[in-house]
Amino acid sequence: MAVGARSGHEEPEKRPGEADGSPGAGVPEEAMSQASQEATGGPARTDGEGVSPIGETDGEGPRGATPKKQRSFWKELPILIGIALVLALLIKTFLVQAFSIPSDSMQNTLQRGDRVLVDKLTPWFGAEPERGEVVVFHDPDNWLGDETQTSQPGPLGGGVQKVLSFIGLMPSAEEKDLIKRVIATGGDTVECQKGGPVKVNGKALSEKDYLFPDNTPCDDQPFGPIEVPKGKLWVMGDHRQNSLDSRYHPNQDHGFVPVSDVVGRAFVVAWPINRWSFLGVPGTFDQPGINAAAAAAPSALGFAGAVPLVLWRRRRSAARGGTEEFTHRSALRD
Repeated sequence: MAVGARSGHEEPEKRPGEADGSPGAGVPEEAMSQASQEATGGPARTDGEGVSPIGETDGEGPRGATPKKQRSFWKELPILIGIALVLALLIKTFLVQAFSIPSDSMQNTLQRGDRVLVDKLTPWFGAEPERGEVVVFHDPDNWLGDETQTSQPGPLGGGVQKVLSFIGLMPSAEEKDLIKRVIATGGDTVECQKGGPVKVNGKALSEKDYLFPDNTPCDDQPFGPIEVPKGKLWVMGDHRQNSLDSRYHPNQDHGFVPVSDVVGRAFVVAWPINRWSFLGVPGTFDQPGINAAAAAAPSALGFAGAVPLVLWRRRRSAARGGTEEFTHRSALRD
């Protein structure tokens, strides 16, 4: 046998990269990977879990899409502050406003430095203050003209106060507002003699629940009787001997407060926290008979409605009597 000759029973020589009996034998591995990527629209996965379907991603968004960049917090902060200021301004203008108590005229109901919330919504619907309510109102006729002015803040403090008062978080240094209790409203007759109680429409008020201890109702300045005109209020402080209220301004519209000057009703003490409380209407203002004008109105209307009815019945009775007399005379003639 010649040197280098092979027996016919020997296996044919294998080429590099060729597998025994496997499809695609002899095809390079790189070509197989490229063909798989073109068929599936994406790279072939080699983690043993198959190929991802077309359009499916691994959390990086669709193929070719640019991820949306999140807006910076510092860019959103001015927008949030602007929205908050607008909402605060709307609340202050139409709903609720905070006021600070600058004096002792409403002790012990209100202490100096208290912060109260004032309802400004109700007046928008035409409701007027009622007896016993604590109200904030604009200075009606320079009541505060003789009072000592508080020290003015510096430029920086004044600017901060103007901004905070504009949105309702602080009282304004330029506005002159007062806070008192409504004692009588339009149509009422109010009076108080020395040593006696305050009377509204002839009914004595029991003021021990809100009057400052050891104060008298009006011994320092008796008044009345006075009839309160329509659209006006008679107001007094709970600390009677330390309150320049309606009694002390007889030459300024007789001490009356126009309803149009009322800012709103103080309904809660909001600050400090340990003094948080509601400002309700004392029960003495709900006693029977105090609404003299209101009680007289239904009686007058009832009387006015009864007069025509009585006249009609009398006329009907007279007509019936005449008919019976005519019938009786006719029977006698027959």
